[in-house]
Amino acid sequence: MKKISSDDPRAKHRASDVDVDATELAEHVDGKNRWVLATTRSDGRPQMSLVSGGMTADGILAVSSYPSRAKVRNVKANPDVSVLVMGEEFNSAWVQIDGRAEVFDMPDPAAADALVEYFRAIRGEHPDWDEYRQAMVDQGKSAIMITPTRWSPVSRGGFPPELFEA
Repeated sequence: MKKISSDDPRAKHRASDVDVDATELAEHVDGKNRWVLATTRSDGRPQMSLVSGGMTADGILAVSSYPSRAKVRNVKANPDVSVLVMGEEFNSAWVQIDGRAEVFDMPDPAAADALVEYFRAIRGEHPDWDEYRQAMVDQGKSAIMITPTRWSPVSRGGFPPELFEA
């Protein structure tokens, strides 16, 4: 088998897996808000949803939704979830985070607080938090807050390392 040299254009597509601790995980997730949330349907099969999410300052994954959405119903029935955090490009590094989720529905004040943390994790400070909280009430929003229990290495697809010259 012919090996790929370091000056070959394909060399930039080398697969990798990097184990990370909680701090490094937070650094990797920061600014990456395109996620796939996997919940479990009542028949045991996965339900995957494209979501926007963010990691709060205390390491909780936050997602905004609505009470009628399948992901919210599924979490209420089974709080074990997985999240795939992707980069901007299809072949960017990614990580799978497994955890236990809890749903907070508006107008519960805990839901408003969770939705504030969701917004902060993605966009930073809002110019008027009272206005934001009222909008969340008006829209009848839900927050899904996920406590990570484990995560994969930060991975990048591509050619396996054994195809490269030493």
